Amino acid sequence: MQTANRLNGIGEYYFSQKLREIGELNKAGKNIINLGIGSPDLPPHPDVIKTLQEESAKPNVHAYQSYQGSPVLRKAVSDWYKKWYNVDLNPDTEILPLIGSKEGIMHICMTYLNEGDKVLVPNPGYPTYTSAAKLAGGSPLYYDLTEANNWFPDFEALEKVVKEQGNVKLMFVNYPHMPTGQLPTKKAFEAVVAFARKNNLLLVHDNPYSFILNEQPESLLSVEGAKDVVIELNSLSKSQNMAGWRVGVLVAAKERIEEVLRFKSNMDSGMFLPVQLAAATALNLGKEWYDSVNNVYRERRKKVFQLLDMLQCEYDTTQAGMFVWAKIPETYADGYALSDKVLYESNVFITPGGIFGSNGNGYIRVSLCAPVEKFEEAIKRIES
Repeated sequence: MQTANRLNGIGEYYFSQKLREIGELNKAGKNIINLGIGSPDLPPHPDVIKTLQEESAKPNVHAYQSYQGSPVLRKAVSDWYKKWYNVDLNPDTEILPLIGSKEGIMHICMTYLNEGDKVLVPNPGYPTYTSAAKLAGGSPLYYDLTEANNWFPDFEALEKVVKEQGNVKLMFVNYPHMPTGQLPTKKAFEAVVAFARKNNLLLVHDNPYSFILNEQPESLLSVEGAKDVVIELNSLSKSQNMAGWRVGVLVAAKERIEEVLRFKSNMDSGMFLPVQLAAATALNLGKEWYDSVNNVYRERRKKVFQLLDMLQCEYDTTQAGMFVWAKIPETYADGYALSDKVLYESNVFITPGGIFGSNGNGYIRVSLCAPVEKFEEAIKRIES
């Protein structure tokens, strides 16, 4: 049986492969410390779990749900955006709950891309942008993000690419940036919205990290007129410690919501209502929740800095998100070489930056999603 042509050039997700390898090493007794994947190891707030328990015990919550999501959740998202981002959203028309924001990337590509349409994808950037564009029939065009330019686009260079290539329809952006942790600036947000407007592009802003080690969460929709050209994806996976719950959201102008819903409504039958109500509880948490989460990540980050100092890597101490991005010493060919050395000699896995694109080849990324004790053990192993 032959697989569909759309899978040509689509490999298994890197972490899926690596976790299988790590599993084999663990079977051989290696006891690998995994500092690669950004899956929060902390639980959600107790009130969130309580809501799930109480609501799921009710007899009338187990049916199919609205394709547009619960009004309770949409109102909670609207209030959350107003409180933290100062963005006004109509809960009835401008919010679409998702079963995790990752599916939103695929839904957007399937909704707007025809065969051969081109998509601007950041290098380095989240690999799913590439795979989703390809699966939908689009062609990724990689635009460079470099440390020299503070990991922001070079709009002059991008202008030339768009004019030369033609048929460019979408552009993915992501700030706070993964994997580099670069925080957005108002000037950069205004520039990317102006660029999209000028070039008639649909701008997709992937925004799951805005609350992690960041005191000023930002939304691209805060730029005046951004709803004309922007779809924003957000998630409860990172900021609310709900990665396995699969709760995300797509926010945009009414027309964009209706367009994406035409595709999404053919792919699922809504999200379990108690999960949606628990998510609404999570979104109503106050600043003390985010402070408590970030205090844990700050302590862990200190240990990661210590680990990276041992490896003679360079890093920016102001980066946000649940990873630390670091430049490797010149003695290594690339991040893969350093990652493999640490894995096979110290039984510690850290992510090579090259999986995020060629501009990540000289870097590694360390996740903060492990207890302090794990980092201390990893440091001991690398020391020895």
